[in-house]
Parts: sequence; C-alpha cells; structure tokens
Amino acid sequence: MQIFGRFDTKFDDEFLVEHYIYINEDDEKITSKDLELKLKKKRKHVAGTIFLFNPCMSPEGYNTNSSLASQGYEFNGEFVELNFDDMSNLLYQATKKEYKGKLIEIKYLFNINLSNIETTSILDKFAVDLDLYNSGQLTIFEKTMNYQDVQNIRISGKFVFMGVGHKYDPQHIGISNYAKAIAQKAQELGKEVVFIHDRNYNADECIERSYFLHPLAQGKAKDTRAYAFKGAFMTNPPQIKRID
Repeated sequence: MQIFGRFDTKFDDEFLVEHYIYINEDDEKITSKDLELKLKKKRKHVAGTIFLFNPCMSPEGYNTNSSLASQGYEFNGEFVELNFDDMSNLLYQATKKEYKGKLIEIKYLFNINLSNIETTSILDKFAVDLDLYNSGQLTIFEKTMNYQDVQNIRISGKFVFMGVGHKYDPQHIGISNYAKAIAQKAQELGKEVVFIHDRNYNADECIERSYFLHPLAQGKAKDTRAYAFKGAFMTNPPQIKRID
C-alpha cells in the first residue's frame, strides 16, 4: 500500500487537504503523477471513502513532532507520499485482499494536521466555527481547508465508511450533528454508509446519533475494534459490523 497526501497552510495552521491510499497490485509501485492520472477517472479507480476525525500525518522525510513549516517543508500544492502510522497499518491489513489496484480516499471531519486533537480546547473552537460556518460567517480556521462543505460534498466510489469516533462532549453537539449530516448526505448521494458499532445502538440509531466507533482504540477495545474493522472490509463494498 502507498499513501499520498496534499498539504496546505494558512495563518500558520497546516492542513491535509487531500489524502488517498492505493492498494498496490503485486510488485507494483506508482508515482504521484500516476496517482493524478488515476484521479482523472475517479469513477474507475476510487473504490470509496473513509471518514476519520482529523489527520496527524507527515510526508516521507519529515515527521509529526513539529510543524512541517519548521522542518522546511515546501507547500507547493502537489501530492507527496506519506509515512505510515498506526491507522495506515490497519488500513493496509483491512484492504490488501479485496481492494488491490484501487484507491480509497481518506476524508476528515477536520483537516487540520495535529495530534491528540480530541483532548484539547481546539474542539471548542471547532464547535464555534461550525456555527459560524453554517451561518455563512468568517470562521476561525480557514473554511475551505479545514471543513467539509456538506451540502456540496463530492464523494467518489460506492461506499462511505464512517470511522470518526463517537465520544462528543454535550457542549459539542454541533460536531455530532456535523458527522451525522455527512453520513446522511452520503446516503442521499446513493453511497453505502458503513461503520462498526456495538450493542449500545442498532445500525439505524447509530446514524441518527452519529455513533461511529473509531477503528483504533486503547485498552481492551483495541483488538475487537481492529478485528471488526478488518471484517467490514472483507467484502467490496464493505459492510456494517457489530462488535458483540
């Protein structure tokens, strides 16, 4: 598997604005130019989309310990290959059999490229920003770089896998509604919306409550989540999987 991304920056914030994984055929390797050619025929080459919460990725030759700008990265608008992380390894394990020769787009609720974002006060800014975004006002973070334009969103492929997580604080109801709106819009566009969930809610309730378990977890849930995620992708398109 190869990972490609395109970074952009504004007001010292850095965003992963496009992100694709390519599941290589045996002994195959593609370049960023090959990727761009495939993206000209998305209907043929992109199997579907996986939504996660936000990225923390780096191009090959760089790391996530500090900002890319401080490492001398040039934001030239071009696709570059990215380093693997834990999520990348899980994606490879899940897709390596059924998705050879296909691209999968990785999209995010928030494109800002930061680690441990769920535990910081930046979530408060997102919640405020979503209200501003929906009312057409100027947002704190750059609007087109950080957020999904839900009503005009473009999604390629047959499926949308929602892996954005489910632990939203009560004061962040706007984030929960944002995730739900994306899933509902994907259904309107005729996409198969899939996710992993547990016994707390049935599949229909999960969409209404934006209850989409993240494929990666800590502690006792780690193995069961990973196993369910890989199980979901044993078919093409993937299927909803419940953790028993």
